[in-house]
Amino acid sequence: MAEHSLTALLRERASKHGDATAYTYLDFEVDPSGYRDSFTWAELYRRVRVVAEELRLCGAPGDRAAVLAPQGLEYIVGFLGAMHAGFVAVPLSVPQPGVHDERVVSVLRDCSPSVILTTTASAGDVAGYAQGAETTRPPAIIEIDTLDLDSPREPDTVRPGMPPVAYLQYTSGSTRLPAGVVVTHKNVVTNVDQALADYFGGEIPPDTTFVSWLPFYHDMGLIKGICAPLVCGRSAALMSPLSFLQRPARWMQLLATSPAALSAAPNFAFELAARRTTDDDMAGLDLGDVRSILSGSERVHAATLNRFIDRFTPFHLKPSAIRPSYGLAEATVYVATSDLGTAPSRVRFDYEKLSNGHARRCAADASGSTELIGHGTSRSTMLRIVDPAAGTENPAGTVGEIWVHGTNVAAGYWHKSEETQRVFDGSLVNASPGTPDGPWLKTGDLGVISDGELFIIGRIKDLLIVDGSNHYPDDIEATIQELSNGRAAAISVPDGQSEKLVAIVEVKRRRESDDEWAERLHLLKRELTSAISTTHRVRAADLVFVAPGSIPITTSGKVRRSTCGERYRQDLFERLDGPR
Repeated sequence: MAEHSLTALLRERASKHGDATAYTYLDFEVDPSGYRDSFTWAELYRRVRVVAEELRLCGAPGDRAAVLAPQGLEYIVGFLGAMHAGFVAVPLSVPQPGVHDERVVSVLRDCSPSVILTTTASAGDVAGYAQGAETTRPPAIIEIDTLDLDSPREPDTVRPGMPPVAYLQYTSGSTRLPAGVVVTHKNVVTNVDQALADYFGGEIPPDTTFVSWLPFYHDMGLIKGICAPLVCGRSAALMSPLSFLQRPARWMQLLATSPAALSAAPNFAFELAARRTTDDDMAGLDLGDVRSILSGSERVHAATLNRFIDRFTPFHLKPSAIRPSYGLAEATVYVATSDLGTAPSRVRFDYEKLSNGHARRCAADASGSTELIGHGTSRSTMLRIVDPAAGTENPAGTVGEIWVHGTNVAAGYWHKSEETQRVFDGSLVNASPGTPDGPWLKTGDLGVISDGELFIIGRIKDLLIVDGSNHYPDDIEATIQELSNGRAAAISVPDGQSEKLVAIVEVKRRRESDDEWAERLHLLKRELTSAISTTHRVRAADLVFVAPGSIPITTSGKVRRSTCGERYRQDLFERLDGPR
């Protein structure tokens, strides 16, 4: 256990590289230019032990400790302190003042923490959630920043009975209520090693800096911002999601000023950075030293990557540094990425064939085609494309469910034995040589291997069936977004004995008269209807134009398509183009 423990690794970092900088946090609320606060591995270890000692007064090893704190160094100390005490950490978002966070309520009810770690600034908002946690007794609240974190500590000793579980990673809940993925220390160490092997082809360079603004409560933000720097002993430069959203250029500036940067973000962040970073923002900066920027967590759009690469290659960003990546919390986070040293591959497939489960490549200018992004030909994780009904491996070129096997696969869902067995206990029939029968993680994602490369198609549950034909909402949404420049949700709704396609489209109004606005919506509707019909061979029964922010999304930015369907059926969307 010791060699796979994050707490043992922290102890080792503090012992061997105590004076090296571990984490640096840039606070743009304190200073618009970014106030830097850092601590070394030794300082971090001392603070973690203080938190652990306080936690041990509130419970026993195996108890849950929820972290509801703002993005910052205190969050890191609380998260690692929980594990050092033998608790199971539960990383969550800090509740916003005056806003009822149903996800936090649901998670606290599910995991029954004995303690909540927060900060003084957030303690008042957190207290209400603690009282309503519906546990035997309300969890204790520890304000991390009130502890004497810099007090000298006695030599640390290894305590018996430390649980193998490191934390519960709650899913974003795009298709169901959040479920707690049980992630062990061994899962994390294994998966970080797998990811870095694929990103770097071997040992991670010693000067690598992890750069992240992703929220710590999200699986990609937690691993890339906290766990990976600890596992491989490299420093991290961090800021908050709000700091990025306020000025996306801050991300690019931090990449340019951090040695050998490795970063990650969802597709929308690449879009924002490309559109809202000016030449003045990048004056005197060079991105030539950036090692890798991962695009994951949501569908990777080729057009977005094109814009991002075109925008920043003048500042010496290498196209090969952009790494489309696929993963999920149930596999800790990482599964596959594009090949090292090559620009992302973009391949067009015949859409009608793809909808029928077969990947046939076609010319770049072929009508009725759709473009997919490649996710690599070689990978350190084990995956197969499977016919989920038969439990057999699909031949190359045939669409199926992505199944994953290995030590990176989590232990299951917290207190959900039936769902754990259904998702984590897949078994292959007549497995090919060298392929284990099981257990396999059934990801719920559709993919295909074409010319040895993995392509991601979308969620099985989101598959649209209109007029007896399959359609992938991600592809339809990509077509819409290219024309509308806004978020979109493609859904199917009942229409008598069949289903019909409906698209919800966010459109931002410019400085235009009512007549100009109405004309623009009219032209956009006609353009979108034509594009959907031509590319996807399906008619959009209704296009609903709504204001930005109207489409419900998860904490990780994924569209809640099922919720969109419910709102549409109940006529709850406020249409910009008026009633039908």
